[in-house]
Amino acid sequence: MANSPAHLLSVIVVNKNTANLLVHCLGRIYSSHLDVPPQVIVVDNGSTDDSVPRVKRAFPLVKVIEAGRNLGFTAANNVAIREAHGDFLLLVNTDAMLEPDCARTLLDTLSQDPRAGMVGPQLLNQDGSPQTSYEAVPTLATETLNRSLLKRLFPSRFPGKHRVVSSAEPVEALIGAVMMIRKQALEQVNGFDENYFFFLEETDLAVTMRQRGWGVIHEPHARAVHLQGATAGLYQAAARIEFYRSRYTFFRKHYGSGSAGFLKAVLLVSLTLNVLVLGAATLLTLARVKSVASRFKVRAALWKWHLQGCPEGAGLPRD
Repeated sequence: MANSPAHLLSVIVVNKNTANLLVHCLGRIYSSHLDVPPQVIVVDNGSTDDSVPRVKRAFPLVKVIEAGRNLGFTAANNVAIREAHGDFLLLVNTDAMLEPDCARTLLDTLSQDPRAGMVGPQLLNQDGSPQTSYEAVPTLATETLNRSLLKRLFPSRFPGKHRVVSSAEPVEALIGAVMMIRKQALEQVNGFDENYFFFLEETDLAVTMRQRGWGVIHEPHARAVHLQGATAGLYQAAARIEFYRSRYTFFRKHYGSGSAGFLKAVLLVSLTLNVLVLGAATLLTLARVKSVASRFKVRAALWKWHLQGCPEGAGLPRD
């Protein structure tokens, strides 16, 4: 099982301080039903827990790249991609657990369609219920109106997680917890855009790939359990700031600065109303309702960040 350039599949996992999840995730990767053992690469973004020694002890064949700091999701994957030997790249979050046939099914889907650039599986909750596995590309409508209502009113345009799909089909964008990418296609678009630190990088990649003529596919027969939010949830307010920053980056790139500015203004009004309502509720309950107090704290941090001009220094830690 030694790694070599002959490997058809390279698996990339980016980690920061999620040792238990990482070890479990790698165990599921190595339990995959594959004819040829994959090359497995872990990029550690400056963990301060025991992630690296545990991986080296439990999985000595894994190539571990120690970044020494938090490169973010895009830059860390780009580092690993340069070290990957496979024709196909399987990117797996540490909070995603592959079912045994997941990698093989994704690999078959890409192999059978030479114009497919990336493919994602059906993501599941721990109880087996479906998660959202693909989305419509963000627009002013999706970001300023009620997304759930849009999905109910226009299900063909804005598909929801309960839509039943019986075979692989093209979609606008994938949820990036698990996705397999054709290396040739990724090289053609120059990898991930490192202007995204975390969030929406997979959506940006899907848009760029489709612009270059590559297909983006959802494969319902491939399945993986996604412990949604187990990584980003470690830094609630900081993660939300990062999400809003990525939103504005996406809109500036794909729709122009005017659309990004309009979106920012609308969201600031919404945040202001949220802070007023949640702040009043927190005062009235003397902060005893933890869910309300927590939401107020996150919204207040977002509101303050906007009032400060969305400074670069805020968000997820880079060290």
